[in-house]
Amino acid sequence: MRIVRYAYPTHRSLATVPGGFSRSAWTGLESQIDRLFETALSDFAGEPVSPARFPVDLYEDKANAYVRAELPGVNRADINVELVDGTLAITAARKTPAADGQPEQSFSFSRSVSIPAEAQADQVSAAYENGVLTVTLPKREESKPKKITVVVK
Repeated sequence: MRIVRYAYPTHRSLATVPGGFSRSAWTGLESQIDRLFETALSDFAGEPVSPARFPVDLYEDKANAYVRAELPGVNRADINVELVDGTLAITAARKTPAADGQPEQSFSFSRSVSIPAEAQADQVSAAYENGVLTVTLPKREESKPKKITVVVK
């Protein structure tokens, strides 16, 4: 099983090339270092880090590809998952109640991920439990690995 962590880019692809993800061994480290510096620089500049971005994990096994998003404090009814033209769009809203004279606040979150062509779009399912949204993208039968037995003649 491969686990890929995409923390803050707004648009990434889960589409694979033959033989797996086309990534170097250093790509994950480089993106984490870039994210660290982006966060540090925005904090030093006095600008808040955008609340519209949230981490997304992309991983797959033999039968499915998965998109997992951490959305703590979001009600299930405020989450929208759409699959349009090979792109999975996740949008969510979180509302904070009014307190101590402060008005009610609302935050919107949005991420888009390209899905692999071998995913069955009509079989996609989503589950939300304990603040974690998991979208399951089943693979087509013809794209699943098949074990071939070798016979001796």
